[in-house]
Amino acid sequence: MISIGIIGGSGYTAGELIRILMFHPNAQLDFIYSTTNAGKPLSIAHHDLMGDIEMNFTDTINPNVDVLFLCLGHGKSISFLENNKFSDATKIIDLGNDFRLIKDKEFNGKSFVYGLPEINKTAIKSANYIANPGCFATAIQLALLPLASHGLLNDDVHINATTGSTGAGVSLSPTSHFSWRNNNMSHYKAFNHQHLGEINQSVNQLQADFNDELIFVPNRGNFTRGIFATLYTTTEESLEDLVVKYEAFYADQPFVTVTTTDINMKQVVQTNKCIISLMKKGRRVLITSVIDNLVKGASGQAVQNMNLMFGLEETTGLHLKPSGF
Repeated sequence: MISIGIIGGSGYTAGELIRILMFHPNAQLDFIYSTTNAGKPLSIAHHDLMGDIEMNFTDTINPNVDVLFLCLGHGKSISFLENNKFSDATKIIDLGNDFRLIKDKEFNGKSFVYGLPEINKTAIKSANYIANPGCFATAIQLALLPLASHGLLNDDVHINATTGSTGAGVSLSPTSHFSWRNNNMSHYKAFNHQHLGEINQSVNQLQADFNDELIFVPNRGNFTRGIFATLYTTTEESLEDLVVKYEAFYADQPFVTVTTTDINMKQVVQTNKCIISLMKKGRRVLITSVIDNLVKGASGQAVQNMNLMFGLEETTGLHLKPSGF
C-alpha cells in the first residue's frame, strides 16, 4: 500500500483527491493536513464524504509518507516545503504552479518533472517530484500537441475556453458568489493567463521552431466543474489526415479519445477523460477539447502521475463514471 499525505486538505482539489484515493486499491490515506479544520472530521469541509470515511483533519504531518500531494494556493508550495521537511524517499506531487516552468523546476536539490503523461510518461515513471499541470493548460495542450509533434503549428492559434466556478478555488471572491455567477458569463486575464507559459513550453518541446502566438481568452462559466475549450488555426492537412495523426499520437494514452462528432462537457465531468473533436472548413481546423477541471485538470491527473511513479497501471483507481444527466 502507498501511504499518502495531503496538504491543504479542505479545498476542492484535495476533496477530489480524497474521493479518488479512498477507493484506490493501492492507496492508504495517512493524514489530511488543514490548519483551519484540525481535529474536525473531513465531512466538515467535504459534505459528501459523510458516512464514507471516518477520518479527521490534522495540523501535524508524517514526514515519512510514500507520497505527498500539495493542494495549496499558487505560490505557497515553496514556502511550505521550506518550513516542513520530509524523508528523501517521499515523492511529492505539487498541484500548484510553483514548479511547472523549466526555470522553476529546481528547488533545494529537488528536480520537478512536468506531469503531463501524454508527453512525459517516461520521465514521470522515474521521477520523485512532479509539477502537476494546470487545468486550462491540460485541455489546451492535449488539443495542440499532435499538431506540434508533426511541425504543423505554423500560424497563430486562437483559443476560447470556459471553466466552472471550482476553478477559482474554495475561497469566495466577488466573481465566485452564486448571485454573481449564476445566469452570468465573463472573461478574465485575456491574452495573459498564467497557464500560457506551460502551454508554450510543451508546444516547444515537440515543435522547437513554434514562435507564433497563442491568443487565449479564458471565460468564467455559470456551472461548477468542467472546461470546454475551442481552438482554431490554419493547416493544409485534410481532416482525414489530421484524424490519423491525432489517433496515432494518443494510441497509447488511455484517457484521451479523438472524434469528429460534436462533443459536450457532460461526457467527461467527474472523469479523468479528455475528449478531442476535430472539424475542418477550408484551411481552418477547429479543435474542441473537454475535461473535468478538478479531475483530469487536477486531482485525477495527479493520481495518474502517482500510479506511474509507483509502477502501477496508470488507470488504477481512475475508472470513473461521467455524469450524463
